[in-house]
Amino acid sequence: MSALQLKLPPPVVAALVALAMWHLAYLPPEAQSTPLQLAIGGPIALAGGLISASGILTFWLARTTINPMHPERTSSLVTTGVFRLSRNPMYLGLVITLAGWAVHLPLSAAVLGPPVFALYIHHFQILPEERILASVFGVEYENYKTKARRWL
Repeated sequence: MSALQLKLPPPVVAALVALAMWHLAYLPPEAQSTPLQLAIGGPIALAGGLISASGILTFWLARTTINPMHPERTSSLVTTGVFRLSRNPMYLGLVITLAGWAVHLPLSAAVLGPPVFALYIHHFQILPEERILASVFGVEYENYKTKARRWL
């Protein structure tokens, strides 16, 4: 399974999960979202998008790579902004966006999408990233891990 580590960009994984959720939600073709689902799902997804965007902006301001496929290219350890609260705000934002999508969709089985995405990202993206960042930044990264949680 290590062949999947750092191979698929997290936004691509999120899009594939979202597509699978959509297909699952409409297996019974007559399935319909309620007005409440439609009203709540969008703002939740938007909140997730804003969290991810905040992480991207913070990386951009720090002039370090946002490419999740090559964490070894990270030029500085970013611990400010949203990274004070989460070591992975961009992935957290994607999980929240998928949760909003799950609320929006008509079938409750679609709620499996966010945890599936989180488990995949945890094992095949976050853990390898953490090993690389620990080797690049050493004690500085270990200290940061004691101050900010992995997710929230």
